[in-house]
Amino acid sequence: MNLDSDLAGHYAHGALAQAINQALAAAGKDPDRLTPADLAPVDEFHIGGGEATAALFAPLGLRAGMRWLDIGSGLGGPARHLAAIYGCLVSGIDLTPEYVEVASDLARRVGLQGLVDFRQGSALALPFPDASFDGASLLHVGMNIPDKPALSAGVRRVLRPGGIFAIYDVMRLADGDLAFPLPWAAGPATSFVATPADYRAALAASGFTIQAERNRAAFALESLRALQARVAAEGRPALGLHILMGENARQKTGNLVQSLERGLVAPMEIIARAPD
Repeated sequence: MNLDSDLAGHYAHGALAQAINQALAAAGKDPDRLTPADLAPVDEFHIGGGEATAALFAPLGLRAGMRWLDIGSGLGGPARHLAAIYGCLVSGIDLTPEYVEVASDLARRVGLQGLVDFRQGSALALPFPDASFDGASLLHVGMNIPDKPALSAGVRRVLRPGGIFAIYDVMRLADGDLAFPLPWAAGPATSFVATPADYRAALAASGFTIQAERNRAAFALESLRALQARVAAEGRPALGLHILMGENARQKTGNLVQSLERGLVAPMEIIARAPD
């Protein structure tokens, strides 16, 4: 098994740009006159979407001109949030070439191409010089990365002294089998959900200090149950994460809700800081 290619294949769509353009038009949006808010239903591929993104970044004291790395940047929603709201200069990296291509195009179409850039690459082989960034983020990416110590060491290398590492990942809270497929994996071979203690240990080994940690299980269940209720009442919207998750999107979401309800996993925020 080649993990990188398997993961890229899991997330690849094949005609993603066309699907998003068609969905935007069906939702009454002009694909050539877009704002970041227009893209919110599809470009925040993590539990809670834009609300979760805003909550993660709001307490960090971000400011214009900060250099930021978004690891596993997907379609670029968090990167564009950082650029549009805070004026950060953001580089995104993602394994899936199609995501990188679409993220770059969407940034251009909302007028943020001067503040964000995206490239294809691995979170375990970051193609950036040492001490390149003031901060880094990881939103629902670590579940696909088996080597958390290597991930943390790589992030530490590219951060400047005192840099921030903001994590929002689904983490293991109790033993028990997860039902697949899930949004991040078709089966256990590409799912590497770890405990908060595993993350803390990996971060500490790289010299990070944990500044904050928060369990977002209640928020996650409220958000996902509300989504399920809307779909049941109104049908699937034209523009949404089902475009990324495919025809079994409902099954993936249902399995995730079940795992949350059983207390097996929860999305967790961890904010860490590199040594000065």
